[in-house]
Amino acid sequence: MAATGAQRRIKSISYAKYGYIFILPFFIVYFVFQLWPLINTFVLSFHGNGNPSEKNTTSNEVLVGFDNYSTLISGGEARNLRMQHEEFVSSFKNTIILWFGNFIPQIILSLSLAAWFTDARLKIVGKGFFKVVMYMPNIITAASVSVLFMSLCSDNGAVNQVLGAIGIGPIDFLKGTAASRGTVMFIQTWLWFGNTMIMLMSGIMGISPSLFEAAEIDGATSTQAFWKITIPLLSPIMVYTLVTSMIGGLQMFDIPFLYHTGTEINKDIQTVAVYIFQRYKNKNGAQFGYAGAASVILFIVTLALGSITFYLNRDKEEIAKKKQRKKLQKDAKAKSKQFGGLSI
Repeated sequence: MAATGAQRRIKSISYAKYGYIFILPFFIVYFVFQLWPLINTFVLSFHGNGNPSEKNTTSNEVLVGFDNYSTLISGGEARNLRMQHEEFVSSFKNTIILWFGNFIPQIILSLSLAAWFTDARLKIVGKGFFKVVMYMPNIITAASVSVLFMSLCSDNGAVNQVLGAIGIGPIDFLKGTAASRGTVMFIQTWLWFGNTMIMLMSGIMGISPSLFEAAEIDGATSTQAFWKITIPLLSPIMVYTLVTSMIGGLQMFDIPFLYHTGTEINKDIQTVAVYIFQRYKNKNGAQFGYAGAASVILFIVTLALGSITFYLNRDKEEIAKKKQRKKLQKDAKAKSKQFGGLSI
């Protein structure tokens, strides 16, 4: 039966444009506040630094090519170039140490709690209350947390008083290398383990309960079900958690920047993000070139590590199935051509 004029008009209306209109504000905001600053960072990384009247420095407006990258990666003969290289390498090392030091205990604690809270065999009283309490540190501002721990860990703070009462200390938690790094790692773990726990719980709750019931019927213990069912099926969420944690860890700024006394940043916990900010706020003049080059290097490292993580955790079985389907389609087309494009 032929379609009426009204039906043809309804079919000719495209509602796709309304979807583009709704998402347009996001792209405008992204371009203004993220894409353009990102492009500008790449541009600034090829410019000079500081006051051109000073020795071994060039104006922020002068193009210097890849000199900033060369300085940060390999240094140079001049003393100030060696200092920039050493400070950048030190900040990069601090970033890796602080990220590993908070991610490993964070994922162990979050995964253990997620498995505990989602175990149907356990009848935990007040489960909702504990979830809220464990998530609450995630909503506290970094400035508040820094002030809190600087007060607790000062020479006369509550932590040193407790340690003194048992014959230990005092420990310099604000300037000591191991103590300050350990404190920052603890703060980062305490702030983020609740958020990680909630994400892992959502992944575990997405696993079919019938798998756990079948395992229980077969006599599997909770530990066996955890390692044989939960961990393998939780791998997509684990990869997401690893990548997001890695991105956040490499860009760690607030706690390492705020956790110090006086006006000098603690070099033992100075991260790459703090180094970039320090170049922008350099007392001898803003060093946009070094700041931009350090940002680009951090971006490339983050992109490379994220890509490697996704590649190593890809679904090999699904990839093999896709290759098999493509091969079957290709064989079917080849067979069809043999008969003049007619299927037999």
